[in-house]
Amino acid sequence: MELVAGCYEQVLFGFAARPEQSWTVVPDFTHHAHSASLSAVAVNNRYVVTGSRDETIHIYDMKKKTEHGALLQHNGTITCLEFYGTAHLLSGAEDGLICIWNTKRWECLQSIRAHKGHVTSLSIHPSGKLALSVGTDKTLRTWNLVEGRSAFIKNLKQNAHIIKWSPKGEKYVTVITNKVDIYKLDTASIIGTITTEKRISSLRFITDSILAIAGDDEMVRLYSCDSQKCLSEFKAHENRIKDIYGFEREGQHVIVTASSDGYIKMWNLDLNKIKDVPSLLCEVNTKARLTCLAVWLNQASETKENSDKAAPSPQAGENDFSSIVRKKKVCWNDKSDKAPKRRTISEKQKLKVPLQKEEKEDKSDKTPKRKKTITPEKQKLEAPLQKKKKKLNRSA
Repeated sequence: MELVAGCYEQVLFGFAARPEQSWTVVPDFTHHAHSASLSAVAVNNRYVVTGSRDETIHIYDMKKKTEHGALLQHNGTITCLEFYGTAHLLSGAEDGLICIWNTKRWECLQSIRAHKGHVTSLSIHPSGKLALSVGTDKTLRTWNLVEGRSAFIKNLKQNAHIIKWSPKGEKYVTVITNKVDIYKLDTASIIGTITTEKRISSLRFITDSILAIAGDDEMVRLYSCDSQKCLSEFKAHENRIKDIYGFEREGQHVIVTASSDGYIKMWNLDLNKIKDVPSLLCEVNTKARLTCLAVWLNQASETKENSDKAAPSPQAGENDFSSIVRKKKVCWNDKSDKAPKRRTISEKQKLKVPLQKEEKEDKSDKTPKRKKTITPEKQKLEAPLQKKKKKLNRSA
């Protein structure tokens, strides 16, 4: 099991979490691929992908323990990333585009002009046939992923910055500042609203009816989707919580939180005693300003990710991350996290090289026969001969 987290300081952290007699977290790797702060991270059974304010998406192969390449389709900060199974990745950015990627060859299958403003969040239905997105144009859009087209547009009163399907796909939620609206899929109407005191930065479905919500304070709160009542709350950090993640392991519900105080913490949640404060399993201080979080689960632990997919794929095995561990120490600084100037075409082509090389290696060993090329000189020589052939054919 690997805890992966991005930060303002342009670093991707990896920590190996080991559920032995007592949980332990061991630093595994740090990687400095991006040239600006990290804004999004997503995982599937094999890959970890990160999005950044530098307009790029970087891919890490957790099976081979190598950096796999970079995707450069977007112009603007990458705002959201989400895998569906092992074959597809969806990405959204400030350019208003949603890109659908094939994860076998990392080709962009389709680039959709999703919103007039920024794409702020997207979520894929557990069936893989639908996706939802919200943007700064005050719209909620439903996408038919089978045909790659817009299916429905709903106007919102304000800009929503989070959207999420429930695990069974029967409902979905949107977040506007400090308000969570719960929608029923059948009617596309609001069936309930949860309001908090501070702005909400992240939420996660623990079950189909229980939501974990975190925001611009130190608290994690558990709410019932049916009654919209707060079931319990506990202080998780000393500063605001930037992201929250959840998964289930051998019947044990685990919540992982990342905060601006630099800590990543893992909590054991007992749903039978939901009013009790969850027990702290382990914690690690990254000494960085964290922005995003995900958990890569390995196959040996027989884990089930508590995300928006009904039957997630088993995760790959865990090995040493020696191939991309940087020996240089990370120099922490307070540089601004403003997006850098757009890269030139030549600079972007340099980033594409690792991915292009791998694509060439994946091609068949059989070299195609060379096409016959005719030079201008040969064309001149062949022209009189062709005329003679035509005359002979006519005379015959």
